[in-house]
Amino acid sequence: MRYQFMTAAFAATVALQFTGPAAATDLEVTHWWTSGGEAAAVSEFAKAFNATGNKWVDGAIAGGGNTARPVMISRITGGDPMAATQFNHGRQAEELVEAGLMRDLTDLATKEKWAEIVRPKSLLDGCTLDGKIYCAPINIHSWQWLWLSNKAFEEAGVPVPKNWDEFVAAAPALEKAGKIPLAIGGQPWQNSGAFNVLIPAIAGKDVFLKVYQDKDAEVAAGPEIAKVFKAADDARKMAAKSNVQDWNQATNLVITGQAGGQIMGDWAQGEFQVAGQVAGEDYTCLPGLGVNELISTDGDAFYFPKLDDPEKTKAQEVLASTMLNPKTQVAFNLKKGSVPVRADVDLTAANDCMKKGLDILAKGNVIPAVNQLNTEDTNNQLNDLFVEFFKTPSMTPEDAQKRYADIIAAAE
Repeated sequence: MRYQFMTAAFAATVALQFTGPAAATDLEVTHWWTSGGEAAAVSEFAKAFNATGNKWVDGAIAGGGNTARPVMISRITGGDPMAATQFNHGRQAEELVEAGLMRDLTDLATKEKWAEIVRPKSLLDGCTLDGKIYCAPINIHSWQWLWLSNKAFEEAGVPVPKNWDEFVAAAPALEKAGKIPLAIGGQPWQNSGAFNVLIPAIAGKDVFLKVYQDKDAEVAAGPEIAKVFKAADDARKMAAKSNVQDWNQATNLVITGQAGGQIMGDWAQGEFQVAGQVAGEDYTCLPGLGVNELISTDGDAFYFPKLDDPEKTKAQEVLASTMLNPKTQVAFNLKKGSVPVRADVDLTAANDCMKKGLDILAKGNVIPAVNQLNTEDTNNQLNDLFVEFFKTPSMTPEDAQKRYADIIAAAE
């Protein structure tokens, strides 16, 4: 069910009053970055904003986006907005914008030529409604990665895989060595995220777009997606003993060599960096699962709720500008593991995995993020399906695919 905040009582008027004893240039910023790597990255934003003479008041909400977003939305619609808030690229804030609760950043974007510096263009398009820009895209995160522990494969006596098929073939050796082949946490988005990575890797870009962009239920029910469900069946068998909840706990299983690999976005790099591990030496990254080297233009953007305080309103623009500043973009994204949205920054310090992503981006081998194509309602239905699929061995791939096709058929 979509967030139902467009009610008659609400539509009449909402008093947007930011209360509290904070100074005019203190801005509360809400986000769900709470892991070690994420905290290191967000501190770069805070440091840069504080250097402007303003103050970043951190409003981190633990539990990930699915936990944080309802809290953020509730505060905004309930008349207690923060000064800035994180959402993923896509349609997550669409109704908030339509309700008139978010600031129009078009003048700032025009002044700073965001249309010329933000790449790919789709990121700024995702911030645009009726020709007006309502958010500042700050990074490109791609889900399309398989992260491998070199230590785990060495101890299992098998070579580090170069693609998904080799990874599946190595699973018995990993299990024999007491390793979990595939680490997946218990949060719903991790299960559906892994499946959505398998689609373009196994079935290809065109199938991915037909399903999620065109909402083609016939393709969703067809033989190419059947291959994806077979791969997902392999994944759930390999992940059967992955008894952790949070995504970074699953990443830690790879970092410590307890698990062979993890399908996860490039934000996992932040955890490897905090642990002092080196890309290409301690761990291996396979974009597109080593099968089809694509990256998705997922990631994060910041929205700025309307406030009644002129000083805070002015400081919001300073924060948006600071987040897109070239130096801040580099400092933040190097620690986050993501790619800057600016095409004009110096990334000579990028590690091997980030360089792979930059090369794929430069070649134009990209796909839109699922969040950019699906409503929250559709994503929640997919989350529910894949939680059940991964936790219920008796659910056949064929039965799951039928339900999947029904969800796509009903999607907006």
